Amino acid sequence: MTQVLHIVGGGMAGSEAAWQAAEMGVDVIIHEMRPTVGTFAHQTGNLAEMVCSNSFRSDDDEQNAVGLLHWEMRAANGLIMTTAHAHRLPAGGALAVDRDPFAEDVTAKLRSHPRVTVTDEEVTALPDDGQWIFATGPLTSPALGEAIRAETGSDALAFFDAIAPIVYADSIDMSKAWMQSRYDKGETEEERAAYLNCPMDRDQYEAFIDALLAADKTEFHEGETAGYFDGCLPIEVMAERGRQTLRHGPMKPVGLTNPHAPDVKPHAVVQLRRDNALGTLFNIVGFQTKMKYGAQTDVFRRIPGLENASFARLGGIHRNTFINSPTLLDAQMRLKSKPNIRFAGQITGVEGYVESAAMGLLAGRTAAAEILGRELPEVPKDSAMGALIHHITGGAEAKTFQPMNVNFGLFRPVDGLKGGRRGRRDRYKAYTDRAKAEWQTWLDQC
Repeated sequence: MTQVLHIVGGGMAGSEAAWQAAEMGVDVIIHEMRPTVGTFAHQTGNLAEMVCSNSFRSDDDEQNAVGLLHWEMRAANGLIMTTAHAHRLPAGGALAVDRDPFAEDVTAKLRSHPRVTVTDEEVTALPDDGQWIFATGPLTSPALGEAIRAETGSDALAFFDAIAPIVYADSIDMSKAWMQSRYDKGETEEERAAYLNCPMDRDQYEAFIDALLAADKTEFHEGETAGYFDGCLPIEVMAERGRQTLRHGPMKPVGLTNPHAPDVKPHAVVQLRRDNALGTLFNIVGFQTKMKYGAQTDVFRRIPGLENASFARLGGIHRNTFINSPTLLDAQMRLKSKPNIRFAGQITGVEGYVESAAMGLLAGRTAAAEILGRELPEVPKDSAMGALIHHITGGAEAKTFQPMNVNFGLFRPVDGLKGGRRGRRDRYKAYTDRAKAEWQTWLDQC
């Protein structure tokens, strides 16, 4: 009897894992509890639903590690990346997508695949037999979380993740705002005007910071400690670190010229990125928040151009759970105490849609190979995939393990290249050239 691969969770990692295994000839069952059992952040029952942002970040595969990861996933027939490109929106050098059609397309492709079955049941235990991949993401259900803690013998680590608000485009005052990508970045006129910008002078910025710091915020339950992933900090947490922090982060005023007042340099700029193909929705870039809903509308309407803003979705905060992968998983992402179970996605301690999907790609391929009686070569450590999986399955320090985006700091040095800022472009190009060659060789051997 042919063995079936069970995948728990239909997010980025679970969807990618299912696609890779099915394309290798393995029958797959995706166990996705939505919409029967909902979550705080999800709005639909679609697979690969994007909740925090609609961006896969930089698509530059020569100077950016996440862009390199995009390239590796496309080279491996990755479902998430190929579908993302089919639904991309203008976003300068970033890969942003029309989130609803993207998720609907991923769902349709998996549901129509002859080797994939999707069920809406909730899995609450770690099975003793069969081949399983758990890709339940940051919103792992309480019952399953308890089962994972019971098996691993230690508390799952956790931090808090925040969501940015989305604004209706027709409620934005374009007599104050304008369209422009920072430094006019982009290959087309549409991409060079991909972001909507709202300028602030010094007094407006200072008043905004005062309101932000004074706003009512979500309090944590007794016994919860609030750790945040630095790449997704709530704006009020950034403001608490210093009044100028936002001006050097999501509100930096550089690379932009206000056509309404071209001779006036803004003190700070709030950027919004198109959230759907129609251009009717925009999300406020970098404005993840833990403010209560009433406070959000008051604070965000202080932004010039958003005084009468209507919100399609306000921001929010949720618990993000992950395991201590360096101690719990082997090099093929199998749970050491139950080798029939693999973990993939954000629950392994990678951060971001792209990284989650990438780990799903590897988990799906390695699980399928095991079922088919094949032995895959080791994932090359000098690829982006290899650097990331090596980090979470042994390269990171277990005692201080925290969620990690892919970055060139995870890569082994390239011989003959000098360090320092002046050599950065050459060094990054050397990393990506080496990674592409190693990754292509690995794919040819699989």
